Amino acid sequence: IRSFPPRASCSPYTVIAMADEAAQDPEIPEVSVIVVAALYKFFAFEEYKGFKEEIQKLCDKNGVKGSLLLAAEGINGTIAGPRRGVDKVVTRIRALEGVGDGLSYKESLMNPDDRPDGAFMRMRVRLKKEIVTMGLPGIDPNKRVGTYVEPRNWNELITRSDVTLVDARNDYEIDIGSFKGAIDPKTKSFREFPRWVEANLDASKHKSVAMFCTGGIRCEKASSLLLEKGFENVYHLKGGILNYLKNVPEEKSTWTGECFVFDKRVAVDHKLQVGSYESCMACGRPLADRDKKHSKFEEGVSCARCYDETTENQKSRFRQRARQKLQLPQHQTNKRSHLK
Repeated sequence: IRSFPPRASCSPYTVIAMADEAAQDPEIPEVSVIVVAALYKFFAFEEYKGFKEEIQKLCDKNGVKGSLLLAAEGINGTIAGPRRGVDKVVTRIRALEGVGDGLSYKESLMNPDDRPDGAFMRMRVRLKKEIVTMGLPGIDPNKRVGTYVEPRNWNELITRSDVTLVDARNDYEIDIGSFKGAIDPKTKSFREFPRWVEANLDASKHKSVAMFCTGGIRCEKASSLLLEKGFENVYHLKGGILNYLKNVPEEKSTWTGECFVFDKRVAVDHKLQVGSYESCMACGRPLADRDKKHSKFEEGVSCARCYDETTENQKSRFRQRARQKLQLPQHQTNKRSHLK
């Protein structure tokens, strides 16, 4: 079974729960709006193992949830919580030697009514070999990366006839939105991207390559990879799609659709508001309303894309899990004849 985008759990991370935390700890303010912050920085992080417990405690104390990845090559993650809490965590990260103002940081505001159970269930700080997994140890964005392109200059670049535009994300992300004319590598994970480059791009033919991803981090490594392979002009969108959507007016935008995000919002629209997609609770892929009308969709068990990837025993376990979450008796669950 392939692994798909990490799903934010549907266990209760509610605004009420956050308010209870605030009542118990005067340092955590009540939540009227949730700040969702995506951040990363490649730098020589020698003490990353020792930082794990400190940043975990700081997040917990300030009501901040989400995920942070720490590795010798840097820090990467998305966090969400009250304004003051997020600011305290980000301030501490910026204080790390080698980070400072170089931290790539993008935030959006989330109305608690849009996702009553919040953007994340808990805070997880994990130690990793890479903060974004390509699986090629020799590729180091700390040494060199492609040319950053500001959102205001992106449209002009990608409409040039000599530029090859590549979406560096995975297929389930590209399915719901991308830039017009972008190539879809049809990868299931970022580990597949180097093989796709080897098979589809030629430094002697593709003189100028422009790439983009959600927040910019994958393109740091992707551009470093292409430079290592001898490509001359390698560009990537600074701050990624999220930065573009924030800074380019919709009427001037070349973006179509919505942007997949790795939290319980699932996707955001051009205004960075919660989009129209939900998440398949079996595989984590985004689902539109039309997808839920498919004969192979069963709430909490399968969607059309993952139905053939699991066994009947697995579907049975997923069905039991769904019943437990819904706290419904068995006869009320959605049972389909083709799953029996």
